Amino acid sequence: MKIFGTALSIILVLNVSLVYGAEKGMPQLNPEFWLAQIFWLTLIFSSLYLAIWKIFLPKIANNIENRKSKVANDINETQKIKENVEKKLEEYNQKIDEAKKESKKIIENNKKILESEIKKKNDKFNEEIEKELLSIEKEIRDLKKTSISSINKIAVEIASEIIKKTVGTEINMSNASAIVEDISKKKVEKFL
Repeated sequence: MKIFGTALSIILVLNVSLVYGAEKGMPQLNPEFWLAQIFWLTLIFSSLYLAIWKIFLPKIANNIENRKSKVANDINETQKIKENVEKKLEEYNQKIDEAKKESKKIIENNKKILESEIKKKNDKFNEEIEKELLSIEKEIRDLKKTSISSINKIAVEIASEIIKKTVGTEINMSNASAIVEDISKKKVEKFL
């Protein structure tokens, strides 16, 4: 590589006058070189035109077509995916709606069951309270009856004792009990 660089520098130094072309002027403007210039211009531009037309343009056109078809395929695939997603979303929304309806039915059913159970228990509780009230009322009536008869017995005994002590004679117990019962019936009717 060093040898090639050295040889090139020697050739350039020897041909300095030819390299610069200062003696005859610019060769492009010299009419004697025009024919050669036109030939080479036509050859170079024709070969460039043919290379671009036959090699590069088909490759570029092919790339553009490939890109268009890829973009079209991607758009179609995207559209299919979008439709699929919309279907899935619709199915999902339907399932959610069905689940909501089913949960509402379950809630309403459970609510009805609970209300009926509460009503049954409430009715049972009210029946038990009624039974207790009737039982207590019966006990109170029985107590009133027994207490009235006990009070009557005590009243007859006290009355006979008082008469015995005040008058000094014993009275007939059946007469005293009849009088006490008659008085107690009149007084007791107010409270019953």
